[in-house]
Amino acid sequence: MNQITEDIYQNSNVDMSIEEPMRNTEQEIMPPSIAQINSPEGYNIYPYYPLGEGQIFEGFRQLADYIIAQKTVIIDGYVGVYWTRIVRSLEREFQRRGIRANVVEASSFLKQEKVIDALADEFLGEKDAVWGKKTSMELADFFDLDALRSSAILQDYELNLLVGCGASLSGWDAALAYVDLPKNELQHRMSAGAICNLGKSRPQDPAEMYKRFYFIDWVVLNAHKQALLPRVDIFIDAQWEEEINFAYGESIRKGLQKMSRSVFRARPWFAPGAWGGQWMKQRMPQLDQHEVNYAWSFELIVPENGLVFESAGLLLEVSFDLLMFQQSKNVLGRHAERFGAEFPIRFDFLDTFDGGNLSIQCHPSLDYIKTQFGEQITQDETYYILDCRDNAGVYLGFQEDIEAEKFRSVLEESNRDGVEVDIAKYVQLHKAKKHDLFLIPNRTIHSAGAENLVLEISATPYIFTFKMYDWLRLDLNGKPRPINIEHAFRNLDFSRKGEKVKQELISRPQVLFEKDGVTCYHLPTHKEHFYDVHRLDFSSQVEIKTEQVCHVLMLVEGEAVQVLTEDGTEMDFVYAETFVIPASAGSYKLINKSALQAKVIKAFLK
Repeated sequence: MNQITEDIYQNSNVDMSIEEPMRNTEQEIMPPSIAQINSPEGYNIYPYYPLGEGQIFEGFRQLADYIIAQKTVIIDGYVGVYWTRIVRSLEREFQRRGIRANVVEASSFLKQEKVIDALADEFLGEKDAVWGKKTSMELADFFDLDALRSSAILQDYELNLLVGCGASLSGWDAALAYVDLPKNELQHRMSAGAICNLGKSRPQDPAEMYKRFYFIDWVVLNAHKQALLPRVDIFIDAQWEEEINFAYGESIRKGLQKMSRSVFRARPWFAPGAWGGQWMKQRMPQLDQHEVNYAWSFELIVPENGLVFESAGLLLEVSFDLLMFQQSKNVLGRHAERFGAEFPIRFDFLDTFDGGNLSIQCHPSLDYIKTQFGEQITQDETYYILDCRDNAGVYLGFQEDIEAEKFRSVLEESNRDGVEVDIAKYVQLHKAKKHDLFLIPNRTIHSAGAENLVLEISATPYIFTFKMYDWLRLDLNGKPRPINIEHAFRNLDFSRKGEKVKQELISRPQVLFEKDGVTCYHLPTHKEHFYDVHRLDFSSQVEIKTEQVCHVLMLVEGEAVQVLTEDGTEMDFVYAETFVIPASAGSYKLINKSALQAKVIKAFLK
């Protein structure tokens, strides 16, 4: 490291010494090439989209070649990246070639930590609050912009690099590289204490770090990424500890455009939890078997998922939101104006096989989530039962004789004194069967019981769960999970009780049409849901028009289907894999690849 770089690190208000290659998880990092992936017979946790031959490159040597050819380069990127390792790896390449480089670290121009903390406090809620409110700040607010924009390109150096989050705010006339990091890897690093929030010098408690990431860091950095997308020259995937893969910006933008007119699958990721089960662990062989359980799969939670491109066997992941930043109109069609760059539908699994019940919970009203947390849509959900045992159930809606104040008193006593609650006295328990759809509009009390594999088809928001009762259990770290009785009782709809629950909150399938061996069922959602659900049962094939609406699909019974889109794209998907047909695809064909009847769920915006 040259003297200028050493001075920068010594004077920065961010302590770079904590940056260690650590992850707190049993799960492996996605391999950088398909040659390192054990291809499964069934569900694939590493789906990818072809980018064309010769479009992805590997290693710091090739990246250094590009930088040397450019002479002056900005390397911007996301929070959580191991910036020190990137700089040191590049400097080794420059030194090997005998090239003197002026490397400037953007973090040296951050405002003092106490100043940034004061700005952040407005959006973090009261001390120990579970949630904050989405910030109105911009990334520029974190920096001494005058100093950053005064950073000099030194003529007596053969190379000039400005590196780190926000580096492009400098206004340097230079080639632009962007370093991305998948959200699952960011959170594994966060849990290990290997990274810290933007502008912080030390990691905090993981829950506090996640809150600041969600409500502040990710908000400002996503907006920054969106602004940079049209002019990025190089995209770099930095999820690995020693390696990188990269591609030219124009290749990625063309890949996103093609993806927005065909069919694709996001890369899912998985997390254990207090109530987690064994269904996914047993049926998805690529998952690490050392995890105690898997509670969640992030099948399609756009703020958290990535999209993986492939070229000549090399893999490169970018965040899903890049697709929405560039191709919202193609993806959402006639709903693009309403939702903009937000992808509004969420698919995830809740696995309670050999596990436990979820907490008794509800989600905020639209007005509440807007005013309290800064979200634009609320957490309206449904539970589709993909699989279950005979004794499985779903808690949904109140008993007819519910008394709000008595129920609250019982919950508060339980939370205060550790007293068990006979929840079935207050909340209805419904028997669950495969392919049932339970409707959970905001403000509805609910919980998935044990022995279910739930496909949660929902609106995109995913962290605003007000827990009222958690069965007196501890989380995987031996700590109580937060209980949110006050938030819950500001939102609960006590009219959702008695027979009204069965009439309004359990979907009754209706046959829309039967033709040529295809039966299409409508699984009506609640009037408050902005999405709807169909199921297609077929033995051979079915052709579907998008009618300028995005479709999110999953094979929920059968072995595999092939998808053929109007532009000639062909992809195969197996049981329980989620895939997306953008509105601009026009039409597509589903072809059953096995002798078993195929059942495919299709969720779409109303």
